Amino acid sequence: MNIYLSGLLWMLGAAVVGGVTAYLVRRFGRDEGRLDNNDAAGQVFTIISGLHAVLVAFVLISLFDAVHAARDGLRQEAGSVIAVVWAADSLSEQASQRVREISESYLETVIRQEWPQMRAGDEVTGPGWTQLQQLHHTINDAAIETDEEYYATQKSEAVRQVLATYQAREERITRLVHGDVGAVVWFALVLGGVIAMLLPNLFGGTKMMTHVVIVSTLAGTIALLLFAIHQLQNPFGGAARVEPEAFEAALERLRQAP
Repeated sequence: MNIYLSGLLWMLGAAVVGGVTAYLVRRFGRDEGRLDNNDAAGQVFTIISGLHAVLVAFVLISLFDAVHAARDGLRQEAGSVIAVVWAADSLSEQASQRVREISESYLETVIRQEWPQMRAGDEVTGPGWTQLQQLHHTINDAAIETDEEYYATQKSEAVRQVLATYQAREERITRLVHGDVGAVVWFALVLGGVIAMLLPNLFGGTKMMTHVVIVSTLAGTIALLLFAIHQLQNPFGGAARVEPEAFEAALERLRQAP
């Protein structure tokens, strides 16, 4: 289903529930003393809605930062793979070719196998870790056929870039596993939203239709924010998902290189 349509349905569903609740309270509830509740209920509503707004803002900002961090991490990982191949050009022809083949296979694994799993929020499987180990062993075992310091430096640089790729990959997979909003936070978000939506029903002084519109608008807004949090939980899926463009560009660059 289209992401915008899903969000609209979330908002409209919550608005309908909030509006019906407000109507039933005003239609069948007692009006006696409702005006006198405004001061006390208003203070409680201000505190609860303020705390809920702070929590929502904190979670949303954290998730937005996670999406940007994931995008930067992907560029770093893909760039490190390219750097490995460039540094390995100083090795023997056989080792250099082997490094290029493993690097291309690794990029294809990330794009073809891992990315659909990450988009669905599933556990990442496949030969990715094994390919990085093969890359490390190939560079380490490659003999340097000259005493020039340049070639030893390039070999060390290739090993360093493999380590950088390993670290960036570890961060990417860890972000997928531990990026979800915890159950306790979801409990506070949902329960706080429900309480914030119910409290205005204690207020008095407004006409029924005005009261229904106010409560339904509040409920719809809260639901829309919760929907945004739900979509941003997985930076590789949902509305703001990060695509494997950096890996695709790196793979294309390697294939076009002589």
